[in-house]
Amino acid sequence: MQRRELRIILVSLIVSFVLTGTKFTAWFLTHSVAILSDALESIINVVAGAFACYSIYLTSKPKDANHPYGHGKVEFFSIGFEGAMIFIAGCLILFKAGQYFFIPTELIKLDKGMWLIAGTTLANLLLGLFLEREGKRLSSLTISGNGKHIMTDVYSSIGLIAALLIMHFTGWEWIDPAASVLMGVLILKQGYQLMRTSISGLMDETDMRVVDKVIAVLAAHRRARWIDIHNMRVQQYGSNYHIDCHLTLPYYLELSEAHDELKAIEHLVNEAFSSGEVEFFIHTDPCIPSCCHYCQMENCPVRQDEFTGLITWKRENVLPNRKHGE
Repeated sequence: MQRRELRIILVSLIVSFVLTGTKFTAWFLTHSVAILSDALESIINVVAGAFACYSIYLTSKPKDANHPYGHGKVEFFSIGFEGAMIFIAGCLILFKAGQYFFIPTELIKLDKGMWLIAGTTLANLLLGLFLEREGKRLSSLTISGNGKHIMTDVYSSIGLIAALLIMHFTGWEWIDPAASVLMGVLILKQGYQLMRTSISGLMDETDMRVVDKVIAVLAAHRRARWIDIHNMRVQQYGSNYHIDCHLTLPYYLELSEAHDELKAIEHLVNEAFSSGEVEFFIHTDPCIPSCCHYCQMENCPVRQDEFTGLITWKRENVLPNRKHGE
């Protein structure tokens, strides 16, 4: 899978390099600060693509003694680096736009510039949609982050084309720096969002969508012996996940029987996360008398209380470090 990721990001890098050159050509032709802003953002596409290549290469390396969970965390560094570069580009764009408000430059050959930007926008649209689709399919944060950045470039380029059309037909050259300011603000927002995602991943912030998916899988295949699951924690390492939790089982089960139940859970969840690997660390807890009223075990030889009803598994009782009912 990593080889495919690397090929995809190399395609993105090559295309971004060509499109960046095209945008700078449009700037040289027109002297438009808005086009320059678009070109500056495209430089970040190239830099981020190069860093993403290294990120995917490092992610593909196997676990070792110094990295027992693998190297997947580098993906969060990758999107954080990309977000920081985008944020810096946004600041530079705003600075350059401010200069043009006070020192205006005559615009020329806007029609040729528009055609060049329109061509790069179409190419970026196809590339961005491709990256977002593949990033989702491969569960790759690096490819998804790169795709989101490319799509932001597309949206800003569409706005740029609209501004160039207005300037071409009206002669209102003040729209040039104004459009650049708007693009700079949008770029700053995208950079912040990517940095926020990076920080969340590096700080092991829980992705509740993943938690909900794991709970749904286990609830759908719930066995009578699985009395409750609690203290669940999910960490993401690239496209792989590390999940640990406590599983309450009947205390009289033999070790081999308990092991079979743990392997069943691992198999179910790994099937659900087919695009990545899920590593489970499960701590088994013995049942206690207070578990009897929600335990589904029929003909239990040690039952002390009648079964009163099943407790539905949800975030509120799966994430805390306590048995249900305590």
